[in-house]
Amino acid sequence: MEAITGITRGGTPYTPTFLTALDQSTCIGCGRCYKVCPRDVFELLERDEDDEAYDEDEDNAMVMSIANAMDCIGCGSCARVCPKQCHTHQSLPAGA
Repeated sequence: MEAITGITRGGTPYTPTFLTALDQSTCIGCGRCYKVCPRDVFELLERDEDDEAYDEDEDNAMVMSIANAMDCIGCGSCARVCPKQCHTHQSLPAGA
C-alpha cells in the first residue's frame, strides 16, 4: 500500500508522518507534546517508582504515553516541541 499523501493550499504535495512510538525512557514528562497536539493523541501518566527514570527529588514523576495513536493527523507538532526527541514518526498507508 502507498503512503497517505496530501496537497497544501498552494498545490504542493506532501506526505504526513504519523506518530508510531514514544520513548518513555527519555521522556521528562514536560507535557509540551500534550499541550500542542490538536487531536488528544497523548496522555500524561504518573511514572512508576520502579521505573529507573523516576527520581523523587526531581520533577520527573510524570511520563507521556500514546493514548489515541489512530487520531494522529501527522502534523509533527509534538516532535518539534519535544526537548528530548522522544517521538518516532513515519509515513503510513490509510488504516495502518
